[in-house]
Amino acid sequence: MRIKMSLEKLCLVGMILLGSKFATAQEGLPIYSDYLTDNYYLIHPSMAGVANCSKIRLTGRQQWFGQDEAPSLNTISINGRLGDSPSALGAIAFTDKNGYHSQTGAYATYAHHLMFSRNPIDLNMLSFGLSAGFIQYKLDETSFLADGFDPIISGIEQSATNFNIDLGFSYHFINFYAHATVKNVLANEGINFNEQGLSYNNLRTYLFSAGNVFNKLGSEMSYEPSVMYMYREATNESLVDVNMKVYREMDFGKLWAGLSYRRSFDGAEFLNGTGVSSQKLQYFTPLLGVNYNDFVFAYTYSYQANSIVFNNGGFHQLTLGYNFNCVKEKYECNCPSVN
Repeated sequence: MRIKMSLEKLCLVGMILLGSKFATAQEGLPIYSDYLTDNYYLIHPSMAGVANCSKIRLTGRQQWFGQDEAPSLNTISINGRLGDSPSALGAIAFTDKNGYHSQTGAYATYAHHLMFSRNPIDLNMLSFGLSAGFIQYKLDETSFLADGFDPIISGIEQSATNFNIDLGFSYHFINFYAHATVKNVLANEGINFNEQGLSYNNLRTYLFSAGNVFNKLGSEMSYEPSVMYMYREATNESLVDVNMKVYREMDFGKLWAGLSYRRSFDGAEFLNGTGVSSQKLQYFTPLLGVNYNDFVFAYTYSYQANSIVFNNGGFHQLTLGYNFNCVKEKYECNCPSVN
């Protein structure tokens, strides 16, 4: 009975980690699709202060309602320019819980924006950003030994606190943009294990994003296709997001909606009763939002489209935002992240 209970709990941990394989490994702020809700700063430090307004964003994300130890994430971020200077500051704090794993962290960001425009209304900007912060990782094994001693379980709450930095750059040219970021540049140990069960200290992750906004002259509608690619160096895991957003200008601000498709390039193996099979992580994420004067409201729902899942429920996420210290839109472009 003792062994059975221990195995059940270990299986629960494994299934939760599999269900959120690429988003919630204990490697800092998880990378979901929340950056699409007017919040690219969450994943690219170079986006701090890039807009004509300072921004506050709060997000709350919950998976599998009614399921104990289900993954959840809460973030708060703020960023903005330092007056009329090309420099900007930002800060992010987050709490992330994923089964018996949890992490809490905070980052501070400095960004600098260089203009190459021939006149003040054409957008041609190169941005650099640096984030530095601390993350506390925890793995709670205290409840694993409720039925007695088990030699493979320590039965304690493991904890580690690390300092790390993220580096990135962004380029905006009229309606086009591209970002590249290296997260967790420094080598340090969290509570991380590779496929062989060995701990590793390389948490480095590479992110690349690009997109363009299209619209017809005089139209109230605009369309923004974009992609995001992520690669984890230590485990050679990679995935891609393919996104589409649609905007409609309104008297009070802007309505927008979109769809994101996430696909991993690496399969997770599992027993199917007759042998070993594998499946690649797939998420479909519709999103809906509104910019009402200086306020931002958004909702996203992520559905995991795999044949083997821990729970049929998906991720629900709410984003609330407020823009302040706004200046007049400077550039003649259709560029929602800047104007």
